[in-house]
Amino acid sequence: MEGSIYHFDQFTGFEAAAAADCEAQPAPCRRVSGSPKVGLVRNRRSHRNQGQDHGLRAGPQLLIAEPDDRAELPGILAEFARERIDLLVIDGGDGTVRDVLTCGYPMFGNCWPRIAVLPQGKTNALNVDLGAPAGWTIEQAIAAYRTGGEIKRQPLRIASLESRGVEVLGFVIGAGAFTIGIRAGQDAHKMGAFNSLAVGVTAAWGVLQALFGSDRNIWRRGVGMRLWLGRDGSELAHSGFGDPRRREIMLASTLKQLPMGLKVFPVGDGKIGMAVMDKPRRRLLAMLPAVLAGYRPKWLAKAGLHQLLTDRFEIALDDQFILDGETFPAGRYSVEKGPTLSFVVP
Repeated sequence: MEGSIYHFDQFTGFEAAAAADCEAQPAPCRRVSGSPKVGLVRNRRSHRNQGQDHGLRAGPQLLIAEPDDRAELPGILAEFARERIDLLVIDGGDGTVRDVLTCGYPMFGNCWPRIAVLPQGKTNALNVDLGAPAGWTIEQAIAAYRTGGEIKRQPLRIASLESRGVEVLGFVIGAGAFTIGIRAGQDAHKMGAFNSLAVGVTAAWGVLQALFGSDRNIWRRGVGMRLWLGRDGSELAHSGFGDPRRREIMLASTLKQLPMGLKVFPVGDGKIGMAVMDKPRRRLLAMLPAVLAGYRPKWLAKAGLHQLLTDRFEIALDDQFILDGETFPAGRYSVEKGPTLSFVVP
């Protein structure tokens, strides 16, 4: 909740929450009459919330929390679980959603209340997939709880294989040039570009650097990376272009719609989509616009661009990776599907 990029060891309070022996609260049935009990977590620092006072007042059916620090979230969500809320409203961007899901997982387990996201952040990739309007209000979200639709999604569950007991939940994980791109995206935000526009600005700049830069350019250098796929842990083969110990970029998500309609990887129900580029060869980069529009020639993997679906994977990295805007350190991690969540939509 403090900022958009910080380090894993600053997740104060998350370790204790993840290790706690919390019994998951059974999810209540949808109330079709009367008012649902709602728990609201509002990030006042989110882009569109700054300087705004929505005039909300807490009451028996509306519990409001505006934490100043991420460490407050476990206690807030434990209270929501005790109160048996019907609807959890997350007012903020992707980073706020990540923090709430991570801190709420020990309390709710696989039995979450329904969730509504008010997309108020600089980036709202999850909401691109869910499709709620940019100006969605809590009143509209509560109304949609009764009469709106519902979309089920599973976040990624990332666990450190070197620091047992620490797990985080999020929707988009990336490494290599993706990490560099997130930093460039922060510069795009400073210039006034947000959401899909920021993605487009950052992607265009990265492609230009990779096309015209030398192999010393950070956009072409890649990062030490190994990947093991599925339950059997077979290692993802390297195409042989470039250093076989390094890869240019890795991106994975359970979302079905990405910003700007980019088709980065195949989409499959109940699967994690993944894209990995071994080396930013200029021929490959020249094909990227067509590939990101859905072109899938059979020679892509041999050329060094792997697009696949998997149930889980492990990754060993020599550099940081990004989860929904959060910087995590080098290391070895497992990535699996998390709990099935029901998101309320108009």
